[in-house]
Amino acid sequence: MTRNDDLVESLVADPGTASVSQPERAMLNYAIKLTRTPAEMQEADVQALRDAGFDDRALFDINHVTAYYNYVNRIADGLGVELEPFWEDEG
Repeated sequence: MTRNDDLVESLVADPGTASVSQPERAMLNYAIKLTRTPAEMQEADVQALRDAGFDDRALFDINHVTAYYNYVNRIADGLGVELEPFWEDEG
């Protein structure tokens, strides 16, 4: 986790414009694509992570964490689980 509230707010508002490092950008792009359009994933998406310096273990971890949170969120959404106040939209 981070203590950088500005970074968190920029990631929530628009992850595509958040100020992050090149490896973090590659990881975000991968996680967003896997979340939004999983059927469109290609070898090039994995290669972008490799090009950013991630090894096989990191690739697995990025994929696993992304998939796990998508799974948990779909279960919660499917069962109508209410969000904790921390995650609710304040606007």
